[in-house]
Order: sequence, then structure tokens, then C-alpha cells
Amino acid sequence: MQGEGGVNVARPEWLRALADLCRRRDMLLIVDDVQMGCGRTGEFFSFEAAGVTPDIVTLSKSISGYGLPMALCLFKPELDLWEPGEHNGTFRGNNPAFVTATAALETYWSDGALRERTLVQGGRIESALRELCAEHGRLGASYRGRGLVWGIEFTHKERAGAVCRKAFEHGLLIESSGPEDEVVKLLPPLTVSADELDEGLDILARSVRETA
Repeated sequence: MQGEGGVNVARPEWLRALADLCRRRDMLLIVDDVQMGCGRTGEFFSFEAAGVTPDIVTLSKSISGYGLPMALCLFKPELDLWEPGEHNGTFRGNNPAFVTATAALETYWSDGALRERTLVQGGRIESALRELCAEHGRLGASYRGRGLVWGIEFTHKERAGAVCRKAFEHGLLIESSGPEDEVVKLLPPLTVSADELDEGLDILARSVRETA
């Protein structure tokens, strides 16, 4: 899934075809899961639903668990061509981030509870956005997403920014994305409560109506 590109969801069939193309052409399949990984779409990795195995995966942001700076680059063992001591530098991860990342993985990924919770919360968002876009269909509103990342695209591109500004006035932080900032992007915390989610969706609906 693209985040900054406008919350564009790649079809599993497309991803599998891409993986097959990479195999046939001897190319590396690299997935940037910095924003969409770590459970954002339900599964730990955003590409799991497609059943593909990338050669390289980048992770950051949520991987540290508690907001500490951390990033990882995962790759297949056969791609590890570094000799001992060859890959050195002063840009290593800090110890507290490794501690909090371990705690987060052990706490939230010891079972399937977070995944199921994310999918349930995602269903609540999808239902709310379906009603909202149906209400504003004549103004060119459409939605897309999965798990706890969703986007509302407006035909009148400047409206996305107006909705974000109006939501801010009402106490909700959301941002726009897409090539022309035409998409309102929803990226709530994976630990958001049902009441908090409902409050945010109410503010969003109010902001869309007030900018109609």
C-alpha cells in the first residue's frame, strides 16, 4: 500500500504478478513497509495477504514500539555479502530502541489479538467512510484502504486540505496525501480505543460536511 502516494491499495494478484516478473527477470523485489508495516494493515507485513516473499523489506517508525528512532533493513541470507567488519559506521540503532522494540513485539505479537483488533477497527472505519462518501457522492468523494489506514479522495482536490484544516479546528489531527494532496489520510494508532475511534470519525464527518 502507498501512504504518501495517496493510500493506493495494490491488488494481491498484481503483487503476485510483480513477484513473478522479478523472478523471471532476476530482479530483486523490494518492499518499503516503513509506514504500512508493523501491523498497520492487519498482518505484520502489508504484503502478507498477497502471499509474496520480497527479497528486501525496509521497516521503521512503529518497529521501535514506543516512538524511539529505529529502522531495519531485512533481506534474504543469500544477499548478505558483507564480510566481518566491512559494514561499519556511527549510524547504528540505539540500545533503548532495541529494548522497546523487543518489548513491543513480545507484547503485541505474542498472539493474533492485535491483528484481529486492527481488522475489526478497520471494519468500523470502512462502514463510516462508506456512509460518508454516499452522503457526499455528488461532490466526488470516494474511499479506499485496509486495516487502520484509509483515505478519502475528493474530485475537487483542494477540498482534502480544507477538511484537514477544519478537523484540526475541532481537535483532530489528520493529513493529506497523494500527488496533488487530494486525499485525506487516516492513520490512527493501532492501540486506538473504540470510543476514540468513534470520536475521530464523528469529527471527520463533521469536517467533511462543513466544507461541502
